[in-house]
Amino acid sequence: MVRNGPRSALRDFLESEASGGIVLIAAALLALIVANLPATHALYEHFIHAQTGPALSPKLGPMTVHLWVNDGLMALFFFLVGLEIKRELLDGQLSRPADRVLPVVAAGAGMAVPAIVYLALTSSVDGLARGWAIPAATDIAFAIGVLALLGSRAPASLKLFLTTVAIVDDMGAVAIIAAVYTASLNLVALGGGALVLAGMMGLNRIGVRSLWPYWLGFALLWYLVLLSGVHATIAGVLAALTVPIKPTPGAPDAEDSPLHRLEHGLHPWVAYAIVPLFGFVNAGVTLGGASLLDPLPLGIAAGLFIGKQLGVLGAVWAVVRLGIASRPTGASWRQIYGVCLLCGIGFTMSLFISGLAFAGQPQFVDEAKVGILGGSLLSALAGWLVLRVAQPPRAPISAK
Repeated sequence: MVRNGPRSALRDFLESEASGGIVLIAAALLALIVANLPATHALYEHFIHAQTGPALSPKLGPMTVHLWVNDGLMALFFFLVGLEIKRELLDGQLSRPADRVLPVVAAGAGMAVPAIVYLALTSSVDGLARGWAIPAATDIAFAIGVLALLGSRAPASLKLFLTTVAIVDDMGAVAIIAAVYTASLNLVALGGGALVLAGMMGLNRIGVRSLWPYWLGFALLWYLVLLSGVHATIAGVLAALTVPIKPTPGAPDAEDSPLHRLEHGLHPWVAYAIVPLFGFVNAGVTLGGASLLDPLPLGIAAGLFIGKQLGVLGAVWAVVRLGIASRPTGASWRQIYGVCLLCGIGFTMSLFISGLAFAGQPQFVDEAKVGILGGSLLSALAGWLVLRVAQPPRAPISAK
């Protein structure tokens, strides 16, 4: 018998995110292979640095494949992030204040502790402090992809916990990018962007539900933000917050909710094309060029692997112990620890932030990639192993 009715938005999200994460892993591995094979290294470098367009801003110069992906296509990634943030806050797992406590505290500690670990290990080298935010991010696609390999061994509550922590983590990363990694500002372009954003908010307020005006406003906002000196991807998050949403409990795919319709339409393109392409363009680093024991790679790897698990697990333990929130339903502390390890997978956002932190310093960028790959891989393997052997909590024995 075929079951009628709406599908779960969360289930759709986790399924596509998991398979998208596996595609991302494959793209990153392919980049590492072609970047390190003598026969394909030059071809790979020529591809990512090939000039493919005019100079859209004086700061960036002529557009290359790398710039189009990082400054253009990744704006769509951040657009989707913004849609997911708005949905979760107004119509999802973060819509109730009580549901926000555990992921918000866990994500906050999971960003602060890795930064502290990083700074402690890199303080002896001038210029490295700027990369403090690199190990603070969690890659939701990569992490959910690892969880998917475990099947039913990972309860749904843990997948939900990891997803909400990663979404709150994304909010923090967006704020860091806007506040910390912004160059000198073009106030005219910034003012123009503010007017466009106000116009998009006005469209929402007067009840415009067609999507094309928001797409048009997003494109114009992206270009003005690109010119302003703020990183262009921030335009994606800002534009997403103006898209109308109709709360749809029990009907997550309702056709009359523009945000839900846009999110479901955009997600496959981001998960299966944009993020894997970003991984391929950015993960290709010559492994013989830097050692994982150098200060920068070591600081990032330790921040991801040690800092993340300490921060997230410590926050969860404290919140539960104080009675502020309950631990994920049906999950043992060992299983929670395994998910905290997976939070140390910082691939996509960490690579993105490293390019901003060390712009114009290719040696530091390559060293950062080594640390990101090392820390993320170690976190993924350790998290998978812990979850593979961890047992669910024992059910209490009822008295007869």
